[in-house]
Amino acid sequence: MIIPVILSGGSGSRLWPLSRELYPKQFISLVNKTSLFQDTIKRLPNELSAPLVICNEEHRFIVAEQLRQINSSNKGIILEPIGKNTAPAIAIAAIDLMKDNEDPTLLVLSADHLISNNKEFMNSIINAGKIANEGKIVALGVKPNKPEVGYGYIKAKNSNNNYSDISSFTEKPNLKTASKFLESDNYFWNSGIFIVKASVYLNELNKYEPEILSACKKSYLNTPKDQDFIRLDKEEFDKCPNKSIDYAVMEKTKKGVIVPFNGPWSDLGSWSTLWNSKIKDNNNNVIDGDIELNKVHNSYIHSSNRLVAVNDISDLIIIDTQDALLVSSKKNSQDIKSIVEKLKRDNRSESINHRKVLRPWGYFDSIDNGEGFQVKRIVVNPGSKLSLQKHKKRSEHWVIVKGRALITCGEKVFYLDQNQSTFIPKEEIHRLENKEDIPLEIIEIQTGEYLGEDDIIRLEDDYQRN
Repeated sequence: MIIPVILSGGSGSRLWPLSRELYPKQFISLVNKTSLFQDTIKRLPNELSAPLVICNEEHRFIVAEQLRQINSSNKGIILEPIGKNTAPAIAIAAIDLMKDNEDPTLLVLSADHLISNNKEFMNSIINAGKIANEGKIVALGVKPNKPEVGYGYIKAKNSNNNYSDISSFTEKPNLKTASKFLESDNYFWNSGIFIVKASVYLNELNKYEPEILSACKKSYLNTPKDQDFIRLDKEEFDKCPNKSIDYAVMEKTKKGVIVPFNGPWSDLGSWSTLWNSKIKDNNNNVIDGDIELNKVHNSYIHSSNRLVAVNDISDLIIIDTQDALLVSSKKNSQDIKSIVEKLKRDNRSESINHRKVLRPWGYFDSIDNGEGFQVKRIVVNPGSKLSLQKHKKRSEHWVIVKGRALITCGEKVFYLDQNQSTFIPKEEIHRLENKEDIPLEIIEIQTGEYLGEDDIIRLEDDYQRN
């Protein structure tokens, strides 16, 4: 049995400002109406098992909601308390899927790849599955069509029917080296897609990185399960070394082989690779949103919410969102990661979240803020409610814009309708709830000495948040 394991823990910093730490690229509709994560799930044929998903704890409700949107079943959603790279993630998946004394074949997939020929892809997977059943660890290799410096490369050794032994790995070479690889017949892009028996992977990991396996086993013991989620023990998982499957296993094992995939494939890791994958106008521009161009060529221009006019430029990336504007050369768009790292050092919220922040009960949009105040538009889904909570440093004024709200404020529980309002004093226990079958919309005005999201003391919560 082949069980897909979807790794969806990346942050996608090179696609900032659309991709943010708490809402990264794999959950965004970059190419289709569905997200890259949903496309990865929909790509799987019916004859394969339902997938096991591994994601960051912060993304758990996004994953659950996006699976629900496409009516996808799953074998569970494993939550990593901290990202430790692919070697531990695959180990956790293998441990979980072997718990019933089974030994399935794992199809390890990243949630952010673009693959446009599903038939060719599945033919490669079926072939790789047969080879994995012989005890091999199969890496899917993509024949390069350009000297790409953003991908890793695998050098194939000798060919044996449908696969080749692996000679070496090279991580993101410079342009000169990548050009040499392109001229050679035995170099492939490392797709990050692996097919391996669970027991084979764990045995090889134990041989070369026993510390990783030990930490994964301890973190998985007595894992609590709530709703659809399987939580790892944070203290034990923190001890796990941070290594990719390439460094931990593939560069050391004698069982590694490569199976070629000849169809179109892309790891959408930068704006330039996304530009390559999208439909362009007559001047070779990619346009998303309300855009007016004059004498613009070979560029990517995106607007999330307003008119963007561009005049007389070429080879640029221009991405306009509600709270951030990016302008970059297309050639060096990989370097955007450095900007995100600086934003993090400066504690800028724009590196973490969008202005509109999704929550399991709905979302809020930070409309305005200033010294001592903040204004939010809050939308609560039908039948949903916020946690029972209080704040130490702020008061709140709620105005009902649409729908009907059930309010808890101290000892009082009451309804408010459209155009009605209430005041929530600092330190008062309160809750907002929507018992209706239409969305509830309110305007929240916060006032106080500190207005950060961490000034929330949750007393009860349907979503097991701290």
